[in-house]
Amino acid sequence: MRKSAVLLIAAVALTGCNDTDAAAPAPSKVAPEASPSKAPATPKPSPAHRKLKPGAKGPDVEALQRRLKELHYDPGKADGKYGPSTETAVWAFQAVNRLKQKSTLTTSFWKALDAPKEPVPVAKKREKNRVDVDLKRQYLVLYKNGGPRLITHVSSGSGEYYCAKDRGATVARCRYATTGTGDFRTGRRASGWETSPLGQLYNPIYFNGGIAFHGALDVPRYPASHGCVRMPMHIAEYFPGLVGTGVPVHVRRPR
Repeated sequence: MRKSAVLLIAAVALTGCNDTDAAAPAPSKVAPEASPSKAPATPKPSPAHRKLKPGAKGPDVEALQRRLKELHYDPGKADGKYGPSTETAVWAFQAVNRLKQKSTLTTSFWKALDAPKEPVPVAKKREKNRVDVDLKRQYLVLYKNGGPRLITHVSSGSGEYYCAKDRGATVARCRYATTGTGDFRTGRRASGWETSPLGQLYNPIYFNGGIAFHGALDVPRYPASHGCVRMPMHIAEYFPGLVGTGVPVHVRRPR
């Protein structure tokens, strides 16, 4: 076995999978006239005139979180803290709206948030209840009753070459870490952490052999799995409750 392949096996992260196997306001009171001797107060900048970065706190972040929830993204609790859950929701929004994925939010992001795009279906088959996965832009859309119920960032197969033993095998098998495109259906699932030959999967729902949707501690902005579709842990907590067995799954790499 080549040295690079051995290193890849040793570097397997906690997550991975065996690819065989979210009234109009009351009119405000008229403000009294300002005293001629006093300069008018400087208005507070709106989010559209500000930059927000991870770690930011305050009402602007809370407004962002509430807006994302309205649009079916899940930034976690609307607590006014720009943390990892909000960051992954931002990435998903940027992907759907064809914006450059970055965590610092500037004018282009706020404009898109005011006039957001709907996710484009990835397949010709558009069942009312289904899951669409866009591998190129790394996001997933769960449709319920014909409309988006959840849009989330994901991380799919990295394309790296690796070697590992499958369940029950005595010899390691080498392959590329890819998430295959096609039309599938959800099948076997497990609750909590399940150990696979390549690591641990949280609340996995399998849809293509050993390829599953599952929660992961690491869901980077880029493809990083062994083939599975990783999702943020706070979403994986309830995702199985939204997706039944036999639900159509369409995986594509659209232009």
